[in-house]
Amino acid sequence: MIMKKRILCLLFLAAVCLCAACGGAPSGKEDAQEGTKQSVLVYGSGDYTRINPAMDEHGEINSLLFNGLTAHNGENEAVPCLAKRWEFDKDTNTYTFYLEEDVKWHDGEDFTAEDVKFTIEAVMDPENGSENAPNYEDILEIRVIDDHTIAFQLAAYHAAFLDYMTLPVLPAHCLRGEDMQESDFFRHPIGTGAYKLERWDEGQEIVLTKNEQYFKEKANISQIVFKIVPDDTAKAVQMESGELDLALLSPKDAQSFAGRDAYTCYDMKTSDYRGIMFNFRHAYWKKNKDLIPAVCYALDKEAMVDAILLGHGVAAYGPLQRNRYNYEGMEHYSYQPQKARQVLEEAGCTMGSDGYYQRDGETVGFVLSVGAGDQVRADLAQAAAQQLKEAGIQCTVEIPVQVDWEGQMAYLIGWGSPFDADDHTYKVFGTDKAANFSGYSNEKVDQYLTRARQSEDPKVRAKAYAQFQTELAKDPAFAFLCYVDAAYVAKSRVRGIAPDTVMGHHGVGIFWNVTEWTVE
Repeated sequence: MIMKKRILCLLFLAAVCLCAACGGAPSGKEDAQEGTKQSVLVYGSGDYTRINPAMDEHGEINSLLFNGLTAHNGENEAVPCLAKRWEFDKDTNTYTFYLEEDVKWHDGEDFTAEDVKFTIEAVMDPENGSENAPNYEDILEIRVIDDHTIAFQLAAYHAAFLDYMTLPVLPAHCLRGEDMQESDFFRHPIGTGAYKLERWDEGQEIVLTKNEQYFKEKANISQIVFKIVPDDTAKAVQMESGELDLALLSPKDAQSFAGRDAYTCYDMKTSDYRGIMFNFRHAYWKKNKDLIPAVCYALDKEAMVDAILLGHGVAAYGPLQRNRYNYEGMEHYSYQPQKARQVLEEAGCTMGSDGYYQRDGETVGFVLSVGAGDQVRADLAQAAAQQLKEAGIQCTVEIPVQVDWEGQMAYLIGWGSPFDADDHTYKVFGTDKAANFSGYSNEKVDQYLTRARQSEDPKVRAKAYAQFQTELAKDPAFAFLCYVDAAYVAKSRVRGIAPDTVMGHHGVGIFWNVTEWTVE
């Protein structure tokens, strides 16, 4: 049952990874009752199979419909949201949150501490298969003190806990007793956010309208339309035609809008990296894991940044390059094709007549899978395959109709978080954690990540993360390729986008201050 639910979660992740852009720019319509002009923002989005922020992570739409106890500001710091303040008792490792009063769900019901307890317990329940579960595994007890006060006792200090309290809270009165993976609620979500769901036309658009009862600053834009445009190239075409107001485009497509008065281009830094994820459950890597460093040395990452990202990014060597705890001293695996060949030959590989190395009568190489619709990933995969070929490693790229997370050999993966260093490390590289899709396991990595999350001393954390990154380079889970900057393009009439905020995975985060946006 757990595996079935996890697979459902992963299928959703694959679908939502196609959502790369957000829409913006104004069109207007008359409000029949008030006679006032309503502003509309159209955002180019990939398709959603559900909106389930407790089980899944990457939907940009989540922050519009829901709130967490905390939120992230423009500096990616945790600030009050549904919780107006909190206290921490070091002696008992207990956080007590004091909640905003008079907050209403979109259906008019009262928001209470019971909703918070219900949501976190649903994420923690292993039967639900949430990829977010590792973020909350240190919780020993959740106590509802009254309708507007809730306490969390932790097994140990947790450095990222306030960051993880940005998790969108779900309504207990709608979901109690429901299947947290398959409930129809996730096609008709009800939140406390600045926008509420008006209509969902499957495969076409998701229409959100301003929540007039929002407990914080009400939005200026009346309606936001998530227009479903799964293909990257089609987003650029629809930006040009005026069908979209805001979109995250490939660097190549974005450059065609630069310098034009009708558009504003935002080249936004991200923590979003790409890499080749090896499936260590696969028989090939159980036998040939020691060859992965050769793959890493054979990749010309700088060339990928120049040719595919057009300079909108940097070569990657680890998961924390844009984090305060990045460690420059780790092995970078710079482009060294001769060293790649040396690794292969020292492992007993010999060059075959077809130009590829052989080991025990088997060609050295693998199939690299790429999700459909993401042209940048597809281009990166093809570039990697060509570079590996030049080093004597056979690599074939495939774009499967459906991602086979358990059976594939390798996948062009993306991760990265602009928040605490624990995010997208502990749950991605920790043994048996919910977002560890590769089956990677390294006892030292587990120890260093746990030590880092349980310390409040920046020096202790810096040392632990340096050890983690060093060990990850010695025993690679991924062949890191590049960090991809977010090339957002908006109609110039869209105002209020914060250009200096570091975006997250898939460029997520641009809507953090959406209530301040206007369209003119």
